[in-house]
Order: sequence, then structure tokens, then C-alpha cells
Amino acid sequence: MIELSDDAARLDVTRIHGWLETSYWTPGIARGAVERQIAGSHCLGAYHPEQGQIGFARVITDRASFAWLADVWVDEASRGQGLGRRMVSWFLDHPDYAMVRRFALTTADAHGVYAQLGFTPLLRPERLMERLSPEFTAMLKAAS
Repeated sequence: MIELSDDAARLDVTRIHGWLETSYWTPGIARGAVERQIAGSHCLGAYHPEQGQIGFARVITDRASFAWLADVWVDEASRGQGLGRRMVSWFLDHPDYAMVRRFALTTADAHGVYAQLGFTPLLRPERLMERLSPEFTAMLKAAS
């Protein structure tokens, strides 16, 4: 049985860094950056009794009006069993987020998964703006 836990002491930072540095959204990310992301977020791990940590997700939030879902990752060998949805639902159902007015995320390839959990395209995309670092802009241009 897969256990979900937000106990930060259980997070396998080496494994998480390995996953994220190979992701399409943070290729080559430095371990120190992952450590800072974890420190500034509410993190959730998914744990298999024999395989250790097999999933990760985090939320950046003020726990009142806004929450940003990020870095939802399921180890390749454990995909296709609903674990990603289960981790996202854990956050959506968490009492700390009951009053949050807006959960947001970005995804390139999992729109259907998130739609099943109530996420929709932006209601007012003309109001959304972003400021990207030059390094991130260069990375995006190189990837396209």
C-alpha cells in the first residue's frame, strides 16, 4: 500500500532532485535550488514499503487565497495507477486549503488528469502575466 505523508523529514531529496533535473520543466536544476523549493513549500511524498519514495508534489501557498501546485512527479515504474491524481487530491482535500480561492498550475501534457480534478483553462487569461529570468527564457527557446 502506498502511503502519502507531508513529513518533511521523510523526503528523499536526492531522489527528488534526480526526478526534477530530468523533467521538461526544470531540466538540469541544481540540487540547491530543489532544496530551497522544498524549504519554501508544503511538500508531499508518496512511499512504497519496499521501494521508498515513489512520488512527490508540492504546493506554494499563503493558505488563504492562492496556491500553486508544482512538481507533481510519479516514478516511471509506478505511473498509470492514479498516484499523481491521489497526491493532487490530497492537497485539494486538505483542511489547510479549504478556504483557498484559487489553485493554479502549469502543465504541458497532463491537462486531462487535472481536468478530472476540477482544473480548467484560465477564466481570464488576459489578466495573467509572468516575468521569466533570462536563463529560463533561453532554456525555453532552446527546448522549442
